[in-house]
Amino acid sequence: MIISDVIRPLAGRIVMAVAVVAFAAVSIPGVTSEAYAQRARTARAAPVQQLIVNRVAFDGNSKIKGDNLRPEMQTKVGFAYNEATAQGDVARISEIYRRTGRGLAQVSLRTVPLDNNRVDVVFVISEGSKTPVLEINFVGNNSISGYRLRNQMNTTEGNFLSFLKTSDVYDPDKINADLELIRRYYLKNGYADFQVVNTDVRFDSGRGGYIVNITVSEGPQYRLGNVRLDSRVANVPPDALAGQMRTRTGDVYNAEAVEKSLVGMTMEASRRGMAFTQVRPQGNRDPASRTIDLAYIVDEGPRVYIERINIRGNTRTLDYIIRREFDVVEGDAYNKVLIDRAERRLTNLGHFKKVRIVAEPGSTPDRVILNVEVEDQATGSFSVAAGYSTSDGVIGEVALTETNFLGRGQYVRLAGTYGQKSKGIEFSFTEPFFMDRRLAAGFDVYRKDNDETDYSRFKSEVTGGTLRLGIPITEEVTLGLRYSLYQSKIIIPNDTSKPYFDCQNPIPGFTIATANCPATANLGTSGTSNPYDAFNNGEASNAIKQAQGTTITSLAGYTLAYNSLDNVKDPRNGLYAEIKQDFAGLGGDSKFMRSSFDAKFYYEVYEDIVGLLRAQGGHIIGFGGDLRILDHYFLGPTLVRGFAPSGLGPRDISIDPASGAIGGKTYFGGSAELQFPILGIPREVGIKGAVFADAGTVFGNDSGTSTGVSCSANGLTGTTRVYTIGGQSVTSCIRDSHTMRSSVGASLLWNSPLGPIRFDYAYALSKDKGDRTQAFRFSGGTRF
Repeated sequence: MIISDVIRPLAGRIVMAVAVVAFAAVSIPGVTSEAYAQRARTARAAPVQQLIVNRVAFDGNSKIKGDNLRPEMQTKVGFAYNEATAQGDVARISEIYRRTGRGLAQVSLRTVPLDNNRVDVVFVISEGSKTPVLEINFVGNNSISGYRLRNQMNTTEGNFLSFLKTSDVYDPDKINADLELIRRYYLKNGYADFQVVNTDVRFDSGRGGYIVNITVSEGPQYRLGNVRLDSRVANVPPDALAGQMRTRTGDVYNAEAVEKSLVGMTMEASRRGMAFTQVRPQGNRDPASRTIDLAYIVDEGPRVYIERINIRGNTRTLDYIIRREFDVVEGDAYNKVLIDRAERRLTNLGHFKKVRIVAEPGSTPDRVILNVEVEDQATGSFSVAAGYSTSDGVIGEVALTETNFLGRGQYVRLAGTYGQKSKGIEFSFTEPFFMDRRLAAGFDVYRKDNDETDYSRFKSEVTGGTLRLGIPITEEVTLGLRYSLYQSKIIIPNDTSKPYFDCQNPIPGFTIATANCPATANLGTSGTSNPYDAFNNGEASNAIKQAQGTTITSLAGYTLAYNSLDNVKDPRNGLYAEIKQDFAGLGGDSKFMRSSFDAKFYYEVYEDIVGLLRAQGGHIIGFGGDLRILDHYFLGPTLVRGFAPSGLGPRDISIDPASGAIGGKTYFGGSAELQFPILGIPREVGIKGAVFADAGTVFGNDSGTSTGVSCSANGLTGTTRVYTIGGQSVTSCIRDSHTMRSSVGASLLWNSPLGPIRFDYAYALSKDKGDRTQAFRFSGGTRF
């Protein structure tokens, strides 16, 4: 029974095969049954074998690791080998090398047969040398130099720093993005007819690099003629939107200002309940007069609603972090101006490599679907920094920073510093959307230790925390609120290496008696002129001694800031100004009101020559007693370059004036600086020169009790003040001058690959007796 079940199907198959062969032999002309049988026998003797990929390997690659190449390959382990697919992978590898600046890389394919129908696929790579962009040339730019246009681009020309940078790599996508930057630059500067006519990229095999030629048509520079606002919506009068206009008659046409005006007026109309209101610009150019009559047309747009907002590509950032950057939600009126604004906001977050918002039709004609396509990028960093400055000496820092903590858009930073004269630890946290509103709330916890013995013979320890809240008022104006609670401690060293308090607290076996220090009388007198006696061995000021100890400060404050800078990192035009006030006395030991201002105005005098004017000042008022020493202003090169830290202002001249700084209640000053490129140094090197002039003063110390009696010490004159130390009254001669200090000098600024570095050399033109000068100042650091 079983045998027959097997034989019957087999016999059927044999009969069918014979029939097929016979039919084929009869049906194909010129082919006999014997010939067909011979072909079948040959086919059976040499069957086609399907090879399976055992391994994909790379040979000769050192600049790009195999782990980075393998995901781009279509040839996969465990799948059938295909010659055409493998050759396509050869082309893909060549393209990857080309995009990383190695256009001369050569790639070939080699296979290694193995048993069991397996094969190893090996891509043999000869990487070659780097092929940078050698030249970027502009044709047709009559008004703006090629140097200025190259400065707008992220792609740079190769030079002696090519081994450190990747910005000189030729990438067609990067070039296209650079062309858009150039277009926006021209439109920002009044060239409304600007066009990129042609882009020609040629590979010079002899020089081993790319030549990029960009042909442009500038057209004339336009200014604004008549600027008007035409509202065709009854409930939106022109006066209600006029305050949002950033353009004025006579201004150079600026496309960015027009764009900001559109956003401002659209938002204002929405706040008035007119969600479908659209604002569009309408320009009438007059080439003869080179003016543009600009009209903002306000009308009722089509009633189209947002049906859905789809978020795609965010593998790490949570959906709501992206959605909150929109001023609209599902069901709201669709307005392209607000959608474009959301796209810019998402790009500026720094969380994504790319951001793209695409609108598509919804389920009905009055519905639209928004597809937000993003690509996450790494936002965390671990950094080690080392640096040196003439004020703080050698200092190192280790920091861990995350700007998109857990994909929630939160900022977290933990940093520790350790140096010759300062050390500390700090933790910061910021939530940029507090209570689901555009409010930046956060806190800081810190501990800072500073050694001021070179200037004021004391050390300070500050431990505390701050609560912060940032409130954006307009695009340029922000309000920052804060509350701080901290404990500060003044310590005066008193040992054989730093005997700064042994006049009142003699060091056994070390302190030599002096008539100026009553506490040393029982030690025996060796004469007041002895340089090693208790008074002349480096004594701290009585003002510092009276303030020694621990105090707690509780204060609330605010900062009102205005920022119109064109670039925060490297400003060329615009104004940054801030006013700060702090009120101490909400508990604690300190009671004062401290006010200050700081304003910086940048103006591009000529191409890449930037002028900077700065004005600053501050004043502190104490309530219910003397101000503590640490609450005063200790200033130096941050006010007037050419002076040492704490080098100007009130000082105790009873001791060595160079180390007798006691701070002041009031300061003000100004500076003028001209920054310029250094001829022959490429811009990407990051080196600029500067010349400057500074002037300022610090005065008004409020420590101790003034007697109004004149005094003199160390060849200087001052006023006698009384201090209480250990229950005893002692006096000091305090010099407090309103003299204006001034200086001139030159600087070298280097935005190096390892961090910002600045060299200042200043010459003091005017100073007060007892001031401490410092002609050369160096500050900088490195991060790696």
